[in-house]
Amino acid sequence: MDILTAFGRTMGFSFAAGINLYATVAILGLASRYGWVNLPPQYQVFDNTWIIAGALVLYVVEFFADKIPWLDSAWDAVHTLIRPLGGALIAIATIGDVSPGTETLVGLLGGALATTTHLSKTGTRAVANASPEPFTNWILSLAEDVFVIGLGTLALKYPAAAAIVVIVCLALIIAFATWIVRAVRRRFARPSPASA
Repeated sequence: MDILTAFGRTMGFSFAAGINLYATVAILGLASRYGWVNLPPQYQVFDNTWIIAGALVLYVVEFFADKIPWLDSAWDAVHTLIRPLGGALIAIATIGDVSPGTETLVGLLGGALATTTHLSKTGTRAVANASPEPFTNWILSLAEDVFVIGLGTLALKYPAAAAIVVIVCLALIIAFATWIVRAVRRRFARPSPASA
């Protein structure tokens, strides 16, 4: 497996883990178990009945938890440590036989990618959960599931394309975060009407 393929898969799965760790692990396990694509030997770590079953059960729990606003926020809060750690572990497991230094860097990258997507998801969902209507939350939840499954499939079959999707999404997240920070600064930098 060449470095671009390994890197594309690692980035894609770590990025997806920050949104839905359990769907990501289930995809990895099922792909390894049923040979959807020709995967290197290190992916066999996911080919365990207990890992696949646990990931599928937790995915179903998350699927329903995501639809209830207060439960969704609590679920995301609990996963603030779990998803980034999962992204780091997925990165380490999928990169293969590399030096300890490279493995550490890849783990940090995987954790950072998962943290980025987790915080983006959590912030977006917190705003949606504050809305009195439930439909925005449901639509976001379903869109996240479709995105994670799509990115996972893309990472398996076309790793270079998955890497490009991750880079574009990161650029959008950074641009959006920058815009929010500037808007907040402008809002609080304005002189109040009483002092004018």
